[in-house]
Amino acid sequence: MNDDADHGGGFASPPCFAHELKEGADGFAVVDRQTAIDVGRWRKARREELIAARLATPVAERERVAAEIGSALDAMIDFDAGPVIALYWPFKGELDLRGWMQAAIESGARIALPIVVAKAQPLIFREWTPESKLARGVWNIPVPADGAELAPDIVISPVVGFDPGCFRLGYGGGFYDRTLAAAAVRPKVIGVGLASAALPTIFPLPHDVPMDLILTGAGEVLTRKK
Repeated sequence: MNDDADHGGGFASPPCFAHELKEGADGFAVVDRQTAIDVGRWRKARREELIAARLATPVAERERVAAEIGSALDAMIDFDAGPVIALYWPFKGELDLRGWMQAAIESGARIALPIVVAKAQPLIFREWTPESKLARGVWNIPVPADGAELAPDIVISPVVGFDPGCFRLGYGGGFYDRTLAAAAVRPKVIGVGLASAALPTIFPLPHDVPMDLILTGAGEVLTRKK
């Protein structure tokens, strides 16, 4: 596959490896190792483009979408049940839900942030409150320096890109996929991002775990087909 040729063509033309994927109930499965390499190269190029586009989106627009997503979350979460909700500290232009995090605590939720323990290992989630002492984690993203390790009922995950099957394009580390695959009880998983992050497909591989929902603001909710 020639990545350079793909940069200028947007998403109109299918990647040259598309014929090497077989679609099943859970998305596309890799036929051979070279296909996996080609998918990885294609994803890397799309990831760079989408992050650049997100960073170029005006702050006011990102704030508007974050507020709309916060309202959607308020409508779908039962705070009286005291849910444990895992979120994230915003990075590289991700939607900033920190104000919503504090409001969720005031409404009865417990909030946790993800922590990378080691490469190729599942994440852990540590409780966060506005009073939490923070330390620098991977990529210098703030994480709680101490506090209880929690098992989330709901995971709210930022997306770099996403497709109609609710498959998430992330940063390539596979942390969320490993975490969800290893969970004793699968939490409800909600992806959040800009509508402009939509892709026709991310060409999901066997290890990719789909989100249950994707929220992009303006009342838009993409739901995974069971």
